[in-house]
Amino acid sequence: MSERVRAGVVGVGNMGRHHARVYSELPGVELVGVADADPDRAAEVAAEFDTTARDRDALLARADAVSVAVPTRFHEAVARAAIDAGTDILVEKPFVTDPEVGRDILADARKADCLVGVGHVERYNPAVVALRDVMVEADPIAFAARRQGPPVDRDSVDSVVFDLMIHDVDVICSLTDEPVTDVAAAGAADGGHVVAQLQFADGRVASLTASRVTQERVRDLAVTAEDCHVEVDYIDQSVEIHRHSLPEYVAADGDVRYRHESVIERPTVETGEPLKNELSSFADAVRERAEPETTGEDGIRAVELAERIEAAIARDADVTPAEVSSP
Repeated sequence: MSERVRAGVVGVGNMGRHHARVYSELPGVELVGVADADPDRAAEVAAEFDTTARDRDALLARADAVSVAVPTRFHEAVARAAIDAGTDILVEKPFVTDPEVGRDILADARKADCLVGVGHVERYNPAVVALRDVMVEADPIAFAARRQGPPVDRDSVDSVVFDLMIHDVDVICSLTDEPVTDVAAAGAADGGHVVAQLQFADGRVASLTASRVTQERVRDLAVTAEDCHVEVDYIDQSVEIHRHSLPEYVAADGDVRYRHESVIERPTVETGEPLKNELSSFADAVRERAEPETTGEDGIRAVELAERIEAAIARDADVTPAEVSSP
């Protein structure tokens, strides 16, 4: 392969359009085309980013690698077509609707020497990258993630677990190699608000909240460790480390009062667009024939945990998992 990666996007709706934009901006990458079930939309996006609207198979034959940004239920068909064409793929999350299908895709990709990455974009948030550096010297005890906001102006048939919570499932699992031994979860607002609890094999715990009905947009993660408490804000791309808590009672004007002081560290975070970091990393993997930073196995793990969360909601509500997953 030449040093210049020929990239394309299959599916240029809300997210796919941003993939096209970023590929058109990345050095060492040529956006060779876009494809979409809606020809008018493909033509519009192609004109916007100075590329060519192609049908899917023509694009797969032309590109070294493509982003698969079609609705989740079509991921399998597009991924298999790309592998048949010998084209590397970055599949938007969730990777697949069925983990067994995902494993079959990965087996076929290995036979065809095709790379498979999964678009868990929060892994590439500069604040999460900085958090990983902090975690090198910390021993996490618990994680708490919130991903909440009002209803969004876009179509999504994925449940709040597969659309929103899966981001935090992936990030937390990337911070610990331990398997999840127990899952509890409950939903409210017809599935629009979900709270889940995960127990890991080593005793660590995680609490996750995802909501499409909260009137404040929140994207954050807190990590409690032996000697510190770390707060990550995905939106502001900031990290705060709370250390050396010093509780004491002090006398003031004849009254005894409780005072609690701590040292707060704010490491420098090199802010940037997570999607640009993700696609740059994927392009590097394609160029160097190296395993993508976020693998197909990572995508399957996140899907399996999302399924377990929805099954726990169903047990709590005494409904079927299919009813939980319905929009």
